[in-house]
Amino acid sequence: MGEFVRLEVDGGIGTIRLERPPVNAINDQVQAELGEAAREAARRADVRAVILYGGEKTFCGGADVKEMSTRTYAEMRTFGAALQDTVAEVAAIPKPTVAAITGYALGGGLELALAADRRIAGDNVKVGQPEILLGIIPGAGGTQRLARLVGPSKAKDLVFTGRFAKADEALSLGLVDELVAPDDVYESARKWAAQFVNGPAIALANAKAAIDGGLDGDLASGLKLETYLFTALWATEDQKNGMRSFIENGPGKATFEGK
Repeated sequence: MGEFVRLEVDGGIGTIRLERPPVNAINDQVQAELGEAAREAARRADVRAVILYGGEKTFCGGADVKEMSTRTYAEMRTFGAALQDTVAEVAAIPKPTVAAITGYALGGGLELALAADRRIAGDNVKVGQPEILLGIIPGAGGTQRLARLVGPSKAKDLVFTGRFAKADEALSLGLVDELVAPDDVYESARKWAAQFVNGPAIALANAKAAIDGGLDGDLASGLKLETYLFTALWATEDQKNGMRSFIENGPGKATFEGK
């Protein structure tokens, strides 16, 4: 368990919690602990879905600017690559993931949220990529995942201006998927994640791999990937149980073991 990031597991749901007051700024230690939490969540069989959470006050205010401001180019190459790799590890967790966003998700904080499969936010949040106001650009996926999510024109507006988007705009842009009362953010995320606790874990992982992997290439390559991941599920017990249950009892009544 890390000092600033920990994985809490309860009822099949793993919560990766950032806890570095006041805004969960990402420094070297947070980056390293976040990567370890992501890898642990990925490998643990008792974790069937994952929540990214920064606490009741704020999700994540981004990278630690005070720390970055004193670094050399060589030092930032190392940190930037490590942070990019860590966020990629979060994105690659082979389970449904949801970011529970409170307060602010800015810079690296928004980039972390973009690595989740879904984003549930309080109706008072503010999100943005304000790096341009520091004379830099997003460096942990903000120019890539953001553009893929909302389109290049809207992404350029947010990145070029560095402005904050309020909750309603974030929802309309597709930056977040659901708005709830601030006090309900975490429980709403748990409710979403709980759907998958008893689901077909390998099929869910393959569905995620097919969608994410297909976006990286052309349609033909994506369809080939889909066929491979689709047919591979005939090697699982869940496929046999799911189809047997459908034939005998109708849809939606199967019991899955994640095997």
